[in-house]
Amino acid sequence: MRLALIKTSSMGDVIHALPVVTDIVRAIPGARIDWVVEESFAELPALHPSVGEVIPVAIRRWRKSLFDTGTRREIAAVRARLRAARYDLALDLQGLVKSAWVARMTGAPVAGFSRRCAREPLAALAYRRRFDVDMKLHAIERLRLLAAQALGYRVEGLPAFGLSPPDEPVPGLPERPYALLLHATSRAEKQWPDDRWRELIARLARQGLAAALPWGSAAERERAQSLAGAPPAVVLPKLTLRQCAAAIARAELVVGVDTGLTHLSAALDAPTVALFAATPAWRFGPYWTPRAESLGEDGRWPDVDAVLAAADRVRAAQAAGAQRG
Repeated sequence: MRLALIKTSSMGDVIHALPVVTDIVRAIPGARIDWVVEESFAELPALHPSVGEVIPVAIRRWRKSLFDTGTRREIAAVRARLRAARYDLALDLQGLVKSAWVARMTGAPVAGFSRRCAREPLAALAYRRRFDVDMKLHAIERLRLLAAQALGYRVEGLPAFGLSPPDEPVPGLPERPYALLLHATSRAEKQWPDDRWRELIARLARQGLAAALPWGSAAERERAQSLAGAPPAVVLPKLTLRQCAAAIARAELVVGVDTGLTHLSAALDAPTVALFAATPAWRFGPYWTPRAESLGEDGRWPDVDAVLAAADRVRAAQAAGAQRG
């Protein structure tokens, strides 16, 4: 069986879909799985060893110049590539009109969420097969159940991401043990207060942990520089997603707000403390490993004491796992 999974964005959503790959290869040995994703996130599905081809699309860029010759040529090339693969099924894990459009490009039968469950109900009109899932479940479990119904197997156990951290050099990392602090997010209401970040940096330094601050835009770099102040905090150079994954895998601790890199950290099984307030942790936070904890909910941010206590627990779980290994 050859399958096309359609999950184009955002970063956290792509990461939450990765256990579907593990489930499928367990249930259907020999299945060939390709993944269609926004070009800016193409490095993420490639971290899973069971993903065959990663087919990048550029919907965010295309819609700005939909009628340009270059855009139409790119769309035609993607359609030709998808048709040439002769997929047995295209599974739309996104439930949006744009993802349904991409799924239809494959020429294969398309499965996806029912009208009741799709994020954009009109998307369901593009599917030959539609499935209900319990919308009260965590985002990961909804995706796992959709795939299981579409392919005829049962979901069993906790999600397994199966990611292989890249062995890649990362410029700028501290030489001594460090905590990676993921402060950047596109939504202001998801940002942990700056004074708490600064207090956390100072208290981690007293524990012997340097703080490393990545960023992805000019505004995020300015904020990182403001938070860092004097050493031991380090503002990293701009990193690729693969370099971010490598930095996460080598970190002694990761603390981050509800953003894609925090979800990647938990997926990589790094010691992770995820900070929530604007979004529900029960729906998006890590729950599958003792090496990751979620703090905060309903507009109430955790204080630094709570973050450090959680950090102690996830680091202890990491040490215990290493001893058993």
